[in-house]
Amino acid sequence: MGEILGLGLTHYPLLAVKDEYMSSLLRKTKRDPGIPDAEKDPASWPERMRAEWSDDRGLAAAAEHRAQLRAGLERCKQAVDEFKPDALIVFGDDQYENFREEIIPPFCVLAYPDTTIEPFAPMHELKLPNAWGLPEDTSFTMRTKPELAKSVARGLIESGFDMAYSYRPREDIHFPHAIANTQLYLDYENAGTKFDYPILPVLVNCYGEHVIARKGGMAKFADIAKGEDLDPPGPSPSRCFELGRALAKTLRAGPHRVAIVASSSWSHAFLNDKAWHLRPDLESDRNLYDALVKGDVDTWLKVTTADLVGAGQQEMLNWFCLLGAMTEIGAELSWSSLVETYIFNSDKCFAIYGEGGA
Repeated sequence: MGEILGLGLTHYPLLAVKDEYMSSLLRKTKRDPGIPDAEKDPASWPERMRAEWSDDRGLAAAAEHRAQLRAGLERCKQAVDEFKPDALIVFGDDQYENFREEIIPPFCVLAYPDTTIEPFAPMHELKLPNAWGLPEDTSFTMRTKPELAKSVARGLIESGFDMAYSYRPREDIHFPHAIANTQLYLDYENAGTKFDYPILPVLVNCYGEHVIARKGGMAKFADIAKGEDLDPPGPSPSRCFELGRALAKTLRAGPHRVAIVASSSWSHAFLNDKAWHLRPDLESDRNLYDALVKGDVDTWLKVTTADLVGAGQQEMLNWFCLLGAMTEIGAELSWSSLVETYIFNSDKCFAIYGEGGA
């Protein structure tokens, strides 16, 4: 019978850049002419947000934020090393990367051969230098496990999920950063180059009605005011939960030791329209985190797609997949941490279920 470890972590892109650029998304937001000047004025911000921003535009706070994130990632990597999985199955959002106008599936298993990744490409396009001081075209190999990927896709289809799958990456776009950054950050010291475990990506259409409408990114309020041609919704939180359960059943029937990973931050400022894209929805994150710690699955299952979109929590669909899998096998949360911030775009959660979490 297969054995399963559960992990939740962040793939926060700005962790890959130097401290002085970590608040760059907020700086860009402050230049949006569609946001009222009063909202952009730090004098109107919550006290803690003003303290993070300070007089150095978040430079000192960035060093502390990086330290907190690295501590969480190191604890997750320790759990992986103790568990020694045959592979990591990583649920990650596709942010207008593989999922484009040609086809938008709700989920897709990537049954790729070993793949060369340039992890700094997305930030390099924005002219943000990487935190390691390495050449921007630095690459690493993402080891994969195509046979396991095909087996997982087959098991999910047989259990009632019409699962899409792919054998080849797109050639005209960087590799989905939710997956690339998972390897990059779990092997932070080596910039992903010495990661020892194969990765099986499962992409989730977390962005739903905004995947094409906003191209998986931040929209300016002047454009939002003109009206948006929204896309059909992505999979619901409850459907993602059921996918996780079906995956756990499939893995339990097999011989492998697998770590199931939810790779995403929680609420995102650039998705939180009601706060003018200036800060994440900390209250909503705290409510779900409290329920996570208490093992209160019912609270999570009451969350709707509209709730997630309203709070800028779209990427948390990856966590619903993880929670479904952990519920199916009866795994208990052994360690977790919620890293809160107002100015660094998103709150980040770390979690370990099962072996390796002590």
